[in-house]
Amino acid sequence: MSKGFDYSKWDNIELSDDEDDVHPNIDRESWFRMKHRSRVEREDHEDKDKKRITGEMDKANQRIKMLERDLKKISKRKLDDDSDDDDDDDDDDLDDTEAIKIEIEELRQQISQRQVTLDEYEKNKTWNVDNMSEIVEERTMSNTDPTEVDSDPNFLYTYHEFTEKYANLCEKFMFLTNFEESKDFLLKHGTILLQEHAANYLLLATLEDEMNDKHDEMKQRAKQSQLVTNIAELAQSWNTHPGNSIIPFFNRLEQREFLEGFLSGVNVFIEKIQKRAVVKRKEMDAQREEQEQGGSRVKKEGVDLTDIPKEERLGPGGLDPLEVIESLPQSMQDAFESRDTDNLRAALRNMDPKDAEYHMKRCVDSGLWNAE
Repeated sequence: MSKGFDYSKWDNIELSDDEDDVHPNIDRESWFRMKHRSRVEREDHEDKDKKRITGEMDKANQRIKMLERDLKKISKRKLDDDSDDDDDDDDDDLDDTEAIKIEIEELRQQISQRQVTLDEYEKNKTWNVDNMSEIVEERTMSNTDPTEVDSDPNFLYTYHEFTEKYANLCEKFMFLTNFEESKDFLLKHGTILLQEHAANYLLLATLEDEMNDKHDEMKQRAKQSQLVTNIAELAQSWNTHPGNSIIPFFNRLEQREFLEGFLSGVNVFIEKIQKRAVVKRKEMDAQREEQEQGGSRVKKEGVDLTDIPKEERLGPGGLDPLEVIESLPQSMQDAFESRDTDNLRAALRNMDPKDAEYHMKRCVDSGLWNAE
């Protein structure tokens, strides 16, 4: 019997951006433009990431084939040289064989982990009018030895989950004072520290130090933050995984011209942090003043969030308010748009308690809601 069509993928269909009702006090065109832009940016990011991951898997498979050929050559050479009593050559071949086997195993683990990421993208894909008719190219993955894969990879964590698990690791990295220590630390923990959540954590920690007048600590964190950012940018320019750029980047720092350029970039970043801290203090003062007058939330009229850089939009928990509000149930979106706390309470009461707690936590972490 032929397999029936799987209709489950149609369970997650987004309505067109212009089909939502908007509160009369909200600018309709601005709201639709914001939601559409956020969705398009998210989909573009996912498509680029999937292409990058697929390319890395293809390169890894090619590397495995090349290493397997090397193993065969070593094995053949050993058979040909059995009559030779040169122990040094035998030891060298043994070392080469072990190194090649270790690299092959690591590559296969990387392929398996990347396949998990691709499967997760497909599982959570949201269908809409722009992609429901898209034809996706079919791919056949080469079979590899089964490898046990972590069922909850760190690169699939939310920002809140990431900070709960890896905040201490990020803090240790931020207080390393020389490049050699930083290089060794990144080589050991690069999978964690060279992802976006870690970069956001370093940025927010740097800003927090400046706002607390901890200028020396801020400058140290800023330097470490720029190490991570520069390595990620170098990897992007090479179209490779950030982990492959760690050693080349630190080798470049040994060149005076490159080192001066890096330190100059750190100083520019510090200036931006200092300016942002001044603006943030003013925003917090205005928020406190509004709260003293009986308001628990601050909304600046006429400000289009899509015009604000993402790093400046991030809430206290490191989440983007544009992405969070788009992910909320429609009843909660309506309550936020109308600024009606009664409607928000009603929406939460009608939800599963765990879901309500999850969404409100994200609202707090993105700055959509002030929990104080």
